[in-house]
Amino acid sequence: MKTSKLSIRLLWYITPLVILPLLFLGGFTLTNVTSSTQKQAEIIVSRFVEQQQQKMFHYIDSFHSTTKLLSASPVLSDFLADDLRDNGNYTRRLGALMDVFASYSEAYPDIISVNLVSSDGQSDAYYSSNLNTAPISYPFFSQVLQSNLRQQQFMVQKQDGTTSLYFIQRIYSADYYLKRPQQLGFIVVHVEPSILNTSILEAPYNNTLNLLLTSNGKILFSSDYDKRGQYISEYELQQIHDLANLSKLSTIELSSIDKVERMSYAIQMSGGYYYVSTIPKALLYQSGKAISLITALIVIISVITLPMLIFIVVRNLLLNPIELLGAASHRVGDGDLSVYLPAHNNDEVGILFNDFNHMVNQIRHYQDELEEYKHHLEDKVESRTKALETMNSQLEVAIAQAEQANQLKSRFLANMSHEIRTPLTAIMGFTEQLLHSNKTSGDALHLSTILRNSKHLLELINNILDLSKIEAEKLAVEKEPLDIVQLVHDIDSIIRPLSQEKRLNCNINFHLPLPRIINSDSTRLKQILINIASNAVKFTEQGLIELDITYNSDLQLIEFAIKDSGIGMSEREVERVFKPFEQADTTTTRRFGGTGLGLCISKNLAQLLGGDVYVTSTHGQGSCFCVQIACNLPADKQQTVPMLTELSQLTPTKDLQLSFAENSFDANILVAEDNPDNQVLIKLLLQTWGLEPDIANNGAEAVEMALVNDYQLIIMDMQMPVMGGLEATQMLRHAAFNGPIIALTANVMKDDVNTYLQAGCDEALAKPIDKDALESVLVSYLNIEKDSQNKWDSLLNSEKFQQINDNYRLKLPGYLTDVTQLYNNGEWEQLRALAHSLKGSAGCFGFSNIHHAAATLEDNLRGRDHNRRDYLALSLIEAIKYTLQQEQSLTKK
Repeated sequence: MKTSKLSIRLLWYITPLVILPLLFLGGFTLTNVTSSTQKQAEIIVSRFVEQQQQKMFHYIDSFHSTTKLLSASPVLSDFLADDLRDNGNYTRRLGALMDVFASYSEAYPDIISVNLVSSDGQSDAYYSSNLNTAPISYPFFSQVLQSNLRQQQFMVQKQDGTTSLYFIQRIYSADYYLKRPQQLGFIVVHVEPSILNTSILEAPYNNTLNLLLTSNGKILFSSDYDKRGQYISEYELQQIHDLANLSKLSTIELSSIDKVERMSYAIQMSGGYYYVSTIPKALLYQSGKAISLITALIVIISVITLPMLIFIVVRNLLLNPIELLGAASHRVGDGDLSVYLPAHNNDEVGILFNDFNHMVNQIRHYQDELEEYKHHLEDKVESRTKALETMNSQLEVAIAQAEQANQLKSRFLANMSHEIRTPLTAIMGFTEQLLHSNKTSGDALHLSTILRNSKHLLELINNILDLSKIEAEKLAVEKEPLDIVQLVHDIDSIIRPLSQEKRLNCNINFHLPLPRIINSDSTRLKQILINIASNAVKFTEQGLIELDITYNSDLQLIEFAIKDSGIGMSEREVERVFKPFEQADTTTTRRFGGTGLGLCISKNLAQLLGGDVYVTSTHGQGSCFCVQIACNLPADKQQTVPMLTELSQLTPTKDLQLSFAENSFDANILVAEDNPDNQVLIKLLLQTWGLEPDIANNGAEAVEMALVNDYQLIIMDMQMPVMGGLEATQMLRHAAFNGPIIALTANVMKDDVNTYLQAGCDEALAKPIDKDALESVLVSYLNIEKDSQNKWDSLLNSEKFQQINDNYRLKLPGYLTDVTQLYNNGEWEQLRALAHSLKGSAGCFGFSNIHHAAATLEDNLRGRDHNRRDYLALSLIEAIKYTLQQEQSLTKK
């Protein structure tokens, strides 16, 4: 293949773009290798010399301290006393002093001898580790006498080239009445400098020469043993002095040692000594030269090879595919549609090749379709006409389904209207009757009717809300331990009275063995079973209702079969029974009522619980609804599952460990509550259980009391003045209080409860107070037995509770005045706090209308939408007024 013009131009541009940066990079590297090597060496050598200096300094300073400590020895002072020889204790004191010298020599192995020298140079006491005799004189003693320094050290080199250290400490008398202390002598410590010898032999590089020089140029220590004792010239000594002042690595030549040019670093030490570290310059820059040669070689090779490699790669990756694509395009332009580019790499060029092949295939395909359309145009028109007819038929079916859905919606709305209006009519009618009637004989019956219809209306609304959550896939179910016997007992306690009202037999059959405990959602499972069982009672006029419980061990499913002998259903009705808003037929709605939501919700809930609901029915003979639920038993086969195998196990038993015992439990409990009425009520309730609590009026008091006293349990209101319960709980947990904290509040929404638990609370209980829930929580944390189940009833009927209730009634006019004044003044935040207090206290004392009105007002004031706050505030005022009117009417009667 001949070289294209584009290839030549590409090579012409690539070559200078590659060569020039490489040349610049190589020149820059070569020029900086030497300087970087020198800087690196200077850093290494300077750090090394400074480390050696510090090591020597600490070594010398330690022996100065040792000599000074020895001179202050009480034994030495006792030895130098004036009456030493007069009283005959010289031998004893000399022996004691020798023991002191020996102890210092053992403690410091480098000490060769310790000598007590008098002021005239005579040895009074001498100790040597090698048993030598005291020297007659020291070569430096004349300098010691001429100096006024208390501490001095000298380095003395021996004839064999080794150097010893001598530390001298003057000794003065302790007579403080003399204007000038009397000099008694000197302590001379002779040391073999092992650390100095070691430091001299250490080196940052190979062939490094370390020297320790005196002020006159004599080499005392050297890493080259042969150099010890030699002298350097005065000129070289001056160079070293100047080099020590510069504190940098510099080039000098020590002709007195050798003729090698060296890079040297020097520092001046105390006493006029110099520490010098030298490195042959050629050795230091040897690595730099090698790097320079390697760099130059790499640059030359790169300049030659890189342009060629880049040209080859670019040609193979880009130029050749472009030439191939151009040739193929030219053939397509000439009408040759058989062109096909070979498969290429999965990159942009490969995508371009694939797109080109796709384009050619599309052109070929469109040409074929055009030919086909020319030959089969009539067939296409006929088939298109048939397709339009089919679409019209489907459209007619869709229109019919839409009309049916519209009718279904209208029927559902009519049914909903009837179902909602029926209980509302009863509620409104009996409420008006109670308001305008002065008779009290039928009040209980009327109230019972209102309550029953209210529950029915609540159940209807709950069903609609549950269905909405299911369709939105936002209904969550739990997996908690569930006792099968207790579950069936709860269902039986609800269904059996309903069946007895219609004189139906109600049978429950346990098919053993059954697992005692499964993991499921107790609330939702009860909702399913109660809904289906109540339907069975509703649609059965005579006969029986049966509930069979069976366990499928292979699938780990528990099955509840609910059978009845009611009206039954046809096959067509069975197909529609689980659809929302539908019942078997319209006559069923007119005869029995209902919304058609129960079975649809039950089936969806069963599926969420890992099972399903099935039905078999015969018209006129009855139905059987089978509810299957996943048991969610442990997957570990080694963990045994408790099973029900005998009839004696089918009686539900209440756990006595979750109730209070007869004897009172000695436990310190703190109650943090700002409302005085709630304080008295909670205290009275706890006293009934044998507990005497302490009361805190706000969170700040609760924190202070909990940190001072030892409480086993804290009951904490969440909204209080000064400091709320949330902040108080967090502060207690940060202060290492690890006891249980029970949140007692009227705000028990899921998000609120999660907030309390995250802050450090162990449980969250709702206001109004649920006695059983509070008892269960207290017992679970205090671990005491129940004293009497009837104490709660006796508490409500006791004179003390009635007195508390009467006191609260007397405070209602004051609450009414406060609410009215805050509303008129527009003080919404204070009104919200008062509504929160009323919500909890009114509910505790049975004033449900005030409780609900205060709760609704508080929720509105806590949110951002305040459009209804005036209405809700007036509703709370009216609720308090209505309660006061009722109390006055009862008082008159």
